[in-house]
Amino acid sequence: SILLSDESSGGGSTISQQVVKNIYGRPDHGALTLPVSKLREMIVARRLEKIYTKPEIINLYLNTVPFSENIYGIRVAAERFYNKSAKDLTVEEAATLIGSLKATTSYNPRIYPNRSAVRRNTIINLMRNNGYIDAAQADSLKRVPIMLAYSRESNNDGIGTYIREHIRTQLEDILKDYRRPDGRPYDPYTDGLKIYTTIDSRMQTMAEESVAEHMKELQADFDKHWKGSKPWKSEDFILKAMRQSERYRVLKDMGWVEDSIIKNFNKPVPTMVFTYDGEKELRMSPMDSIRYYKMFLNNGFIVMEPQTGFIRAWVGGVNHKYFKFDHTQARRQVGSTFKPIVYAAALKHGHEPCDPLYNHLVTYTEYDNWRPENADDRYGGLYSMQGGITKSVNAVAVDMIMRVGPKKAAAFAKELGITSEVPAYPAIALGSPDIKLFDMMKVFGTFANRGLRPEPMYITRIETADGKVLREFEYSDASKMERVLEQDKADMIRIMLESVVDNGTGRRLRYRYKLKNDLAGKTGTTNNHADGWFMGFTPNLVGGVWTGASDPSIYFRSIALGQGANMALPVWGNFLTRLYAHPDFAEMAEYEFPEPSPEVVEAMDCPMIRSEYVQIDSSKLEGGSNFIDRTRDKVESILRPNRDRADNSSPSSGNSEQTESRREERKEKRRGFFKRIFGNKDEPDDE
Repeated sequence: SILLSDESSGGGSTISQQVVKNIYGRPDHGALTLPVSKLREMIVARRLEKIYTKPEIINLYLNTVPFSENIYGIRVAAERFYNKSAKDLTVEEAATLIGSLKATTSYNPRIYPNRSAVRRNTIINLMRNNGYIDAAQADSLKRVPIMLAYSRESNNDGIGTYIREHIRTQLEDILKDYRRPDGRPYDPYTDGLKIYTTIDSRMQTMAEESVAEHMKELQADFDKHWKGSKPWKSEDFILKAMRQSERYRVLKDMGWVEDSIIKNFNKPVPTMVFTYDGEKELRMSPMDSIRYYKMFLNNGFIVMEPQTGFIRAWVGGVNHKYFKFDHTQARRQVGSTFKPIVYAAALKHGHEPCDPLYNHLVTYTEYDNWRPENADDRYGGLYSMQGGITKSVNAVAVDMIMRVGPKKAAAFAKELGITSEVPAYPAIALGSPDIKLFDMMKVFGTFANRGLRPEPMYITRIETADGKVLREFEYSDASKMERVLEQDKADMIRIMLESVVDNGTGRRLRYRYKLKNDLAGKTGTTNNHADGWFMGFTPNLVGGVWTGASDPSIYFRSIALGQGANMALPVWGNFLTRLYAHPDFAEMAEYEFPEPSPEVVEAMDCPMIRSEYVQIDSSKLEGGSNFIDRTRDKVESILRPNRDRADNSSPSSGNSEQTESRREERKEKRRGFFKRIFGNKDEPDDE
């Protein structure tokens, strides 16, 4: 208390009165504002002194008072100026910070170290005069120069930059119905509010490391892929981006004509740019800067507990300073990650998992002659739901949605938690809707949670500076969650998604990342490979990954590089590898999915693919959506000799993601062979 006993307590007020002022402020009473406020502060301060001890009052004061650079609280000040916690401050460091309270700008130890030293020494003298230190200690401390370990963490620094920014944008709306005791609205920047989140700092760090590791490698592949050329067809693409920039708008508002603006954009200047090896200063024009950043791929990644909806990690991009947009909130086409929704809707409406589905090329005349094709142009065979989803066959998914009905599938997508528009057209079976990653977490969280839809949650409570709970957010346990799919049917979808990881397009999790625990998931790749997705889950965590360029017109030209298994899945694989290697989470690798009921096991007891591969002449498969009804007997006669044979290794995958997955597995085996023979030398490339 001696540190604060002089005039730094503020205009003759006691520390207790200063605490009241900091917490409650001074309402406007016109000319009577000062006397009324002083009287009120005296009364409330007396009450505080009866309830709290002097150390507790000092603690309240130090956590509500502003220090230099408009930061609030001794903890933040200690971290800013000395990069340590308040309890670890030395006497002279504590005296420096306390001394700055008299005039936070004039005695800022970073800007005015000499003034700060004089003020610090005044505090040290007060400590000596009041018997807290002796004369020898005081003389010794006053000779110590001002030595800072300045560490300013901006909104772009530290972990969780995207979730922190997301919460900041939500606070105004969250706090709109809450008022300080004086009737004023709370200010999240100056009122010392404490915001508690569901984010696990350990998982968050692992998630950010997983994204950084994969995206650095993927970006190198992307740059090599486009070396010597660019994804855009003409410079009009860059000019359009220029006209959307803030720099262009400012120059336009200043009255600049188009030609002058373009000349300005083409003038080289020293520019600090983002690279995966750290910031670098390059000499480039603003136009070159546009070209540079257009070539970057980005990422969104969320990890959530399906049983509670608690979000444990949130990564919105590769670098918050240079890429502000949070890609967890972007609406992008979801590709084949939508297919489980179609199959789940079919189960919900009475279809059975072993109902035979046709891998046929069909033209749907009532939908503008829409003709959905398989990526590998292979057709034939009968599939169960599990076979269709495991092999990710487009034609089978469309056959399924035509049976259940596009309207029912679209409505069920809404029930699962999708907030964006889902048109009632059969093309949604192939992932045409633009959906947020945040919404897809609810969908796959429902599958992981056995049909109960979790509501993602990232804030648990908000407290005032003195520890009063301002608002507490109640999470939804199983008793409060809405059931949108029967438990047995959700288990069926989960088993199908386990098969995707064990036998389908998600197999990299097994053969590359050596994950042996219970896993389920689905890859997704959109047209032209503009979006790569992976939605996966374990018994206690759901992970959602999106990867692509900010502009959908920029993408890999090959399915081998552009598929979701290559663009997105590795982030989930990297994360789980790190998670299970951490001693705090190692036991999670032993968790198991719940056992399905005997009824589920019996209902799914059928081969994924019936009959060997049959090549059908696609030119003879025209005729509209009634094609199947008119030609079913003919096709059945072709397939009947092999109907009872299970051929799960049929080349009729219907999707080149599966083909590439198998190719990658063979490549991994060769790499392992050469490593055993030659050690860590370069292995031969598969190409």
